[in-house]
Amino acid sequence: MKKVFVLIFLISNAINLFASQIDTLMVISESMNKELPNLVILPDSYGDKNKAFPVLYLLHGAFGNFGDWLHKVPQLKEYVDTYNFIIVCPDGGYTSWYFDSPVDEKMQYETYITKELLRSVEKNYKTIPNRSGRAIAGLSMGGHGAFYLAFKHQDIWGAAGSTSGGLDIRPFPSRWDISKRLGSYAENKEVWEENSVINLVYLLTGDNLKLIFDCGVDDFFYDANKRMHKKLLERNIPHDFIERPGEHNVKYWDNSIKYQLLFFDQFFRSEKL
Repeated sequence: MKKVFVLIFLISNAINLFASQIDTLMVISESMNKELPNLVILPDSYGDKNKAFPVLYLLHGAFGNFGDWLHKVPQLKEYVDTYNFIIVCPDGGYTSWYFDSPVDEKMQYETYITKELLRSVEKNYKTIPNRSGRAIAGLSMGGHGAFYLAFKHQDIWGAAGSTSGGLDIRPFPSRWDISKRLGSYAENKEVWEENSVINLVYLLTGDNLKLIFDCGVDDFFYDANKRMHKKLLERNIPHDFIERPGEHNVKYWDNSIKYQLLFFDQFFRSEKL
């Protein structure tokens, strides 16, 4: 019996040795004068001292936090082992929308993610520090944030994805605290126009930024996603757009992320990292 317990102990240790690792990276934001937690999921191959890894930044939705993605899709721990890249889940504030708020100095999340978080991740982990080794994606508010940050910072990210993304915030002037970040729509229409990612398509040229986005046909953001698709087609911007049955819920995101991870894996592989 003693030998059986020893064997079980050894097997358990072996499983843990080759399982994905989850870290919480604390980052001090000088731009917002606060410290923020960020979830980092490392593949089991991370122990290879001679290898650097691509990174997918995965943004949560409104009223979420840095642990949301792993809570909603615990299989992420297995997916990183399959694809051998790092996933970083930032804390984006409950309703930051991932831009720098002109009215709230505590909500400077564009600066935080593109400068402070990026710098800390690449200082603390073995990453590929160029756009060929970086992608960004997110759900709902995070879908808007991923496209917003990638469109504006194509020098940082080479690929971007959105699932159920709020790609046009203008139809929702009283929802999800957007007015607290930009001021009221009635009095700050120009600011809203400038910070709606659907209005930033003009920043894209050719296939410089690899894009994938999807939305359920019963989602309240479905219309905005269809309009984004049409706008990209009009400007001849290559992209993958998927619409499928589904609503704005965990069931949809759990299914969607599998396709997006495959897309990013193919992107990283095509860059011959």
